[in-house]
Amino acid sequence: MVNLANAHIGIVGLGYVGLPLAVEFGKHFPTVGLDINENRIQELLAGTDSTLEVTAEELRQAGQLHYTSRPDELATCNVYIITVPTPVDDYRRPDFRPLIGASTTVGRLLKTGDVAIYESTVYPGATEEVCVPILERESGLKFNRDFFAGYSPERINPGDKEHRVTTIRKVTSGSTPEIADFVDQLYQRVIAAGTHKASSIKVAEAAKVIENTQRDVNIALINELALLFDRLGIDTEEVLLAAGSKWNFLPFRPGLVGGHCIGVDPYYLTHKAQEIGYHPEMILAGRRINDGMGAYVVQRVVKLMNQRRIAVMDANILVLGLTFKENCPDLRNTRVVDIVREFRDYNACVDVYDPWVDSAEAKHEYDIEPVQDPLPGHYDAIILAVAHRQFREMGIERIRQLGKPNSVLFDVKYILPATAVDGRL
Repeated sequence: MVNLANAHIGIVGLGYVGLPLAVEFGKHFPTVGLDINENRIQELLAGTDSTLEVTAEELRQAGQLHYTSRPDELATCNVYIITVPTPVDDYRRPDFRPLIGASTTVGRLLKTGDVAIYESTVYPGATEEVCVPILERESGLKFNRDFFAGYSPERINPGDKEHRVTTIRKVTSGSTPEIADFVDQLYQRVIAAGTHKASSIKVAEAAKVIENTQRDVNIALINELALLFDRLGIDTEEVLLAAGSKWNFLPFRPGLVGGHCIGVDPYYLTHKAQEIGYHPEMILAGRRINDGMGAYVVQRVVKLMNQRRIAVMDANILVLGLTFKENCPDLRNTRVVDIVREFRDYNACVDVYDPWVDSAEAKHEYDIEPVQDPLPGHYDAIILAVAHRQFREMGIERIRQLGKPNSVLFDVKYILPATAVDGRL
C-alpha cells in the first residue's frame, strides 16, 4: 500500500492545472510530469511556461520534478494524478476523450496498491462510472482491492497571481475511508490553505461542478438584466453600482461567459441530470442566455452602425481581445469567437487584435489569424471584448484613432467610461 513516505507521483497532463500542481509536488516528492505534446515538454525543459502560470524560478525550485512525453517513464510511480481537460463537443455534450485516453494510459501502468486521483471536472459519478472500468480493463486489477481511486477537483483560476494552487483550499476524497485519508494527507503537504475532505468521490465531484454552475447562473441573471436595461434605456453598470452599495449584493457583471470551467461545467451536470430523467430548467436557461451574448453584442453594434448609415456588409470590424479572460493567454472555449463568426455571417471584414495570444494556436483552434498592428483610421466598428491591461493603457484617444471618424465603439467589459463609448453591455 502506498503511503506518504514512499509516494512517487505521476502527473498526467501539464496544462494550466497539471503544471502548477506538478511543480508543488516536485518540491516534496519524486514527481514525473507527462504531456503528450512534445513541444510542451521541450519548453518546460528549457525553463519556460507558455501558459504563464509558473515562473522560471518556480520551475527551478521543483528539484524532484521530471518532464516526459513517454508514458513508460511513469512506470515507477504509485500515485497517478490525472489533470486533463474535460471539454464539451459541438453539441454541448461531455467530451470524455481526453479523460478516456488518460485513464487508458494510467491503467496500463497501474500496479497493486497504486492510487489514481482525478482532478478533471466531471458530473457526479463519472470517476467510478467512466474512468474506473477503464483502469480495471487495462490493468487487469480489481478496484478497491488491488488499486484505489481519489478525486480532488482543480480550482485553478488562469491568470490569477493572487489565488494560486497552494493558496486555494482543496476538496479531497477517496474510494475507501483509508484512501480518503491518504489523499487528504497527500494534498495537505502542498496546499498551504488546507483541505476539505468530502465523504465520497461523488460528493467531491458534485461540489466542483456546482461551483462554476452557480457562477454561470448568477452571470446569466446579470446578462438578462443587461438585455432588459438596454430596452429601458438604463446604463447597466450604473444600476449595478447603485445596487452594490448594499453589503450583501453580489458583484457580478454582464459579459461573454467562456473558458474551460464556467462555460462548460454546467453541461456536465445537465447531461447527468437528463440521463437520470430530470430536466434542469434554471441551469439550462442560464446557459442559453450566456451562450447568446456574443450574437447580442453584434446585434447592438449593427444597430448602432445602421443609425450612422454604416453598411455592415464589407465593413471593417476590429475586435480587441480573443482570450476568454483578461491578462492571460488562455483561448479555451473563448466566446469572443461568437462575435467574430456573427460578423463574418454579415460578410464583414473582421480583424482581431490580442497581444496575449499565440497566433498559431488561434489559427488552429478557431481559424482566426490575429493582426499584429491594427491599422489606424481603418475600422467602421471597434469592439472591446477583453479587458487586457494593454487596452486600458491605450486609453480612449488611441483606441478611437483606430476607427474612422464616424466609427462605432462598443465596450463589452466596461474598460472605458460610459460617456466615452457608443454602447456597452
